[in-house]
Amino acid sequence: MNSQLEKIIKKYDSDKFRLMDILIDIQAEFGFISKEATHDVAKELNMAVVDVEQTLTFYHFFTQKSTGKNTVYLNDSAVACMMGREEIKKAFEEAAGCKFGENSADGLIGLYNTACIGMNDQEPAAIINGKVFTKLTPAVAQQIVSGLKAGKNVQDLYHQELGDGKNAAAEVKSMVRNNIRRRGQVILNDFTPGVALKTKLSSMQPKDVIDEVKKSNIRGRGGAGFPTGLKWDFCSRSTGEKRYVLCNADEGEPGTFKDRVLLTERPEMLFEGMAIGGYAVGADQGILYLRYEYKYLETYLEKVLEDARKDNRLGKNIGGVNGFDFDIRIQFGAGAYVCGEETALIESGEGKRGEPRDKPPFPVEKGYLNMPTVINNVETFCAVVKIIENGGNWYKQMGTEESSGTKLLSISGDCAQPGVYEIEWGMTISQMLEMVGASNVQAVQVSGPSGQIIGPKDFDRKICYGDLATGGSMIVVDKTRDMLKDIVLNFMEFFIEESCGSCTTCRIVPKLMKDRLVKILNGKGVMKDIADLEDWAKILPVSRCGLGQTAANPIATSIKNFRELYEAKVQKDVDYDCGFDMNKAVQASCAFVDRVPNAH
Repeated sequence: MNSQLEKIIKKYDSDKFRLMDILIDIQAEFGFISKEATHDVAKELNMAVVDVEQTLTFYHFFTQKSTGKNTVYLNDSAVACMMGREEIKKAFEEAAGCKFGENSADGLIGLYNTACIGMNDQEPAAIINGKVFTKLTPAVAQQIVSGLKAGKNVQDLYHQELGDGKNAAAEVKSMVRNNIRRRGQVILNDFTPGVALKTKLSSMQPKDVIDEVKKSNIRGRGGAGFPTGLKWDFCSRSTGEKRYVLCNADEGEPGTFKDRVLLTERPEMLFEGMAIGGYAVGADQGILYLRYEYKYLETYLEKVLEDARKDNRLGKNIGGVNGFDFDIRIQFGAGAYVCGEETALIESGEGKRGEPRDKPPFPVEKGYLNMPTVINNVETFCAVVKIIENGGNWYKQMGTEESSGTKLLSISGDCAQPGVYEIEWGMTISQMLEMVGASNVQAVQVSGPSGQIIGPKDFDRKICYGDLATGGSMIVVDKTRDMLKDIVLNFMEFFIEESCGSCTTCRIVPKLMKDRLVKILNGKGVMKDIADLEDWAKILPVSRCGLGQTAANPIATSIKNFRELYEAKVQKDVDYDCGFDMNKAVQASCAFVDRVPNAH
């Protein structure tokens, strides 16, 4: 076995539950994961080869062949396409001399598509050799390829100054910008690390912490909105040899980037919130599950963790509280939207495919390594710190009766000021659009592809759990866009690509719906096609997880709120059209044999 490979495996104590880390390190070292390496890993971890392979082949960023000495991953999200991605793609292909999905003939450049990378406020964007490039232009794309071919370091090819705040720190050195447009009273307000840990917990029992979180009425900020205090209470009462606190920083919902900003500017707050959660439920270990797209923050986050240990905000007897021991490690994903679902995240964290588990049991009963586990997202843990500092009643005074506190919104698309906004729950969509400088608005995609797309008749609705609930993504679409082609089709392709394939419904129905949408867009649709789409959408809620349950939403909600767009594209005087064009279907084969289609 290769000595470097052996060193990587030993780094993780030959622990099969650290398979994700092992594969990530192998790929970083060798550029890809060979069959030989796969077999060696299986042998050393005492696993079947097929179990290593099924993890390896599940994730977008793992590869079994070279992706080029220099690899470009260009974001293909809807907002990237709205902002000119197609021209950037063509420029990369022309400069590299290969198509996307291929390597150049000399092996120097590999061009690959990737789903949303959390940069919707500064598109078009790409990850190139692990570094993020934002606001790309065709000219910049060509310059980047020329520089890489000349052997330049990727960081020397930045076309913009380093970003604001901690983006410019020596451990990050990124051109990414925070774009914090509005600071509220909670998360983006002033913050001093350690206040809650060192001045509050010494006089509070774990139950007191849970009661204060319950009093605040805070609900999980990831989208589902389950009461945080109740979740912590359930976990604290569950039996197990050990308990865990996991932070879901997968942030894969297209249009969402608020957690990226918190990980950059508020990591101390996040880690403090996780520690408070550990104290409340009786856990001594936390895991930050971080999406691979944010790996450029790794060195910086590890330094923040080390500084917290030195300052006794992590480690032994934290804040002088005897027996309060808690530490955190970072676990990277490798590119899979479904891992944003909590049980899929756990599976991934254990080194497996990110396939959701059946529930019950719930993670608070049997989660990571089958032990009671609390899972909350970045924003939730950050908010808890201020709740413990200032009290649950203080927090409850903000927002609405059923939606207390503030909410971070990631707003992008057709607006003058895309970025992160901390608002109080209860703001209307109209107020939001005015705040971001949006005009001539056709629609707003609320909560990303898994949410709903609404039109002007709904712009007076409120952003809150009682009306328009959201995990944070808001995409503005103006009237110049072909909504069905530019937005709905893109979202359906995203769901098809990201399905884990476990449920028949999720594996098949979105593909059928996407094909029927394409038929309508090509002018072959009939009225029955619209009815079929509505009927098929009703099948998907039986899927196991949120991805499958919401995969029809782009089509279902656009039919509900913009039926006229569909009806304008279908044939009114035709009852049946299969949408099949024989001449087009045989065109390639006829060209191969040098025969003209339909010729006799």
